[in-house]
Amino acid sequence: MSNPWTPPVKLPRFNPNPLHAGGYAVVVAGILAVLLLYASYFTIDQGERGVVLHWGAISGEAEPGLHFKLPIVTTIEKISVQIQKQAFEKTADADTRMQAYSRDQQPATIAVSVNYHVTDASEVYAQYGSLGNMASRIINPKAYEQLKNVFGQFDAADAIQKRASLNAEVYNAIRAAVRGPVVIDSVQIEDISFSTQYEAAVEARMQAIVKQQQAEADKQKRIIDADASAYEVKAAADAKAHQIEVQGNAEAGAIKARGDALRDNPGLPTLVAAEKWNGVLPTTMVPGNTVPFVSVK
Repeated sequence: MSNPWTPPVKLPRFNPNPLHAGGYAVVVAGILAVLLLYASYFTIDQGERGVVLHWGAISGEAEPGLHFKLPIVTTIEKISVQIQKQAFEKTADADTRMQAYSRDQQPATIAVSVNYHVTDASEVYAQYGSLGNMASRIINPKAYEQLKNVFGQFDAADAIQKRASLNAEVYNAIRAAVRGPVVIDSVQIEDISFSTQYEAAVEARMQAIVKQQQAEADKQKRIIDADASAYEVKAAADAKAHQIEVQGNAEAGAIKARGDALRDNPGLPTLVAAEKWNGVLPTTMVPGNTVPFVSVK
């Protein structure tokens, strides 16, 4: 009779090669070393400043270039010191233009851009955390407030015609109002839009002015033409009068000359008549008259 029991088979225990384990440790150590190396330095670009934090507390500020830091302990927050633009405008996504009233109570929608730059990166991070937070908490409300104040001192027509003066006063007001680690470099009023009713009234007024100026120009042209015609008539009259005067002077001179000749030569008429006589005596004579031009002594 066969024995059904068979002894259990013993599997060999896994005994890792100590050489293999050492290789894994070297790889892990190498990876950690590389990570620590990359975490031990940082660079700051030109136009930025690095706020150095030790366990979250500000400990300094890094200038542009290559710097070293303690991994994990030290972190860097980069703040741009280049000129930034805060635009209040209408885009496809939003309309951030400002609303204001002129001195003559005309509502206006104004597109404005404000350019600024940071002067103290550490203070910006300490107080606001980022440029965006600083702009929303300082620049935006001050710009809106000062724009309304200044725009309210201009009539609607002056705001259009004296745009340069309005822009300069808005810039000065915003620059003086914004305090802190930032400087306002420039303010530019991009566009001013009034209500449809006001723009229609302005258009009608401008057309009336143009028509008035055209009528005035036509009037001046008629006056000039009339003056020219009058001048031509006067010139013709003067010329005719001069002609008559010259002719009269000539005739008077001729008469005077004849008179002088008759006075100095009493026989001149007889001589002239004799020169013009053809030598024929008249066929009939009045009784008692003498023969013409013949004197018999």
